[in-house]
Amino acid sequence: MAQPRHKRDSAARALARTLRADKFTTDKHLARKVAAPIAAIATTAVIGVAVLVDGPDPAPAAAKPPAAADSFDPTTIGKRDGIVSRSAPRDAVQIRRIVEREARQQERAEEAAATRRAVAKADTRLWATSNLNIWPDPSAEGENLGLIDAGDKVLVTGRKAAGRVEVVLDGKPRWVTAGYLSDEKPVGAATPGTGGTCTNGTSVASGVSGNIVNVHRTVCARFPEISVYGTLRGGGGDHPLGRAVDIMVSGSRGWQVAEYVRANAGALGVTYVIYSQRIWSVERSGEGWRAMSDRGSSTANHYDHVHVSTY
Repeated sequence: MAQPRHKRDSAARALARTLRADKFTTDKHLARKVAAPIAAIATTAVIGVAVLVDGPDPAPAAAKPPAAADSFDPTTIGKRDGIVSRSAPRDAVQIRRIVEREARQQERAEEAAATRRAVAKADTRLWATSNLNIWPDPSAEGENLGLIDAGDKVLVTGRKAAGRVEVVLDGKPRWVTAGYLSDEKPVGAATPGTGGTCTNGTSVASGVSGNIVNVHRTVCARFPEISVYGTLRGGGGDHPLGRAVDIMVSGSRGWQVAEYVRANAGALGVTYVIYSQRIWSVERSGEGWRAMSDRGSSTANHYDHVHVSTY
């Protein structure tokens, strides 16, 4: 029997509502299944971030004890917490240069003060036994400032360095070669030039060179009190060759003879002169009188004679 239309419509609507309800339930259940894992992942991420952000602070590194105030080490410049700065080597070099520069400045200041004290306390005057070059300091590089004439009396401080002695000229410290100042007034200076006549009866051995003959005659004419001249002898060097002579004289007079021969080396054919453990040579004339090593005795060190070698 056919149902009325309104009943069929009501049944259709009821069926539609049932289907919609079932779909809603199914969709809701499916959504829950998808959302659960997503929520779990999100929760884990949040917890991880929280641990990273809000977790306990790492244990602080042990503090280094403070360095002592007097233990500064320039090599630590640029180092920080175990990290070496690229500029550390440059900083260390700069610090070292500053320290060295300040040390040199301090040394110069102390030397200047010592010089002022020495000049102020100087009270001894000595005679110049020969002409003396004047130097601004003991070094070999200084500029020649003039000449002290033989026979002049100069004020000395008592300080010595590098083969020179300090004198005071016009209130200023100056330096001259050691060995030419004496507390005894020197005998009259030698006559300038070469040549002359020997009048004291001395002579040199036959067979010596013409230069040695000339040296003897010239020295004898200017220093007639000297009576002993040694020429030929055995051994090495210039003596057996007849090219050397030992002029037996000592003290300040010996320096006058040595300086006279040196000053006239070209005219006399001299190659070098030795006296009082010092040597002057034509080849190194710019260095003046140079110190020699100790040979033991007074004679070996030429304190009792002037040795002259010639070409």
